[in-house]
Amino acid sequence: MDEQFKQTDPRSIDTNVFERIGSEWMLLTGGTEDSFNTMTASWGGMGVLWDRNVCFCFIRPTRYTYHFFEKSDAFSLCFFKERYRKVLEYCGSHSGRDVNKIEKTGITPVFGMLNTVYFQESSLVLICRKIYFQDLIPDNFLDSRIHTHYPQKDYHRFYIGEIVQCLKK
Repeated sequence: MDEQFKQTDPRSIDTNVFERIGSEWMLLTGGTEDSFNTMTASWGGMGVLWDRNVCFCFIRPTRYTYHFFEKSDAFSLCFFKERYRKVLEYCGSHSGRDVNKIEKTGITPVFGMLNTVYFQESSLVLICRKIYFQDLIPDNFLDSRIHTHYPQKDYHRFYIGEIVQCLKK
């Protein structure tokens, strides 16, 4: 039997975000019930900005999910327990242009507030309303080693989202 989500205050999240994002990963999902895509991410963060609880994430313009983020006013970040590692690996190594990730992984989409999509199997879900975006500017990299992440010059766009709903199991 699936656990049910409980709405909680994002300030009550008791987790190490470095471990959650950098090692355990997350699914970023943009789009709506009619058309959406998800991708695995291990870059991003959470905090407070402009007196709001926010998260930020990064997507290269070459990623299929990028176009869904661009068309949407909101997005979700979904975190999973370790037993879903293969789902995250699959969603990070296959493009939604080529395969139906939902069908291939068996995860269950849930259609949430602000016309967002998240997944029933998640242990933590952040629904975010986009409040800012910006393309990374390579001339602003102060550490030249950062350029090694961009051999194709496909610099990320980053999105800041106000956390409008936090769901936890």
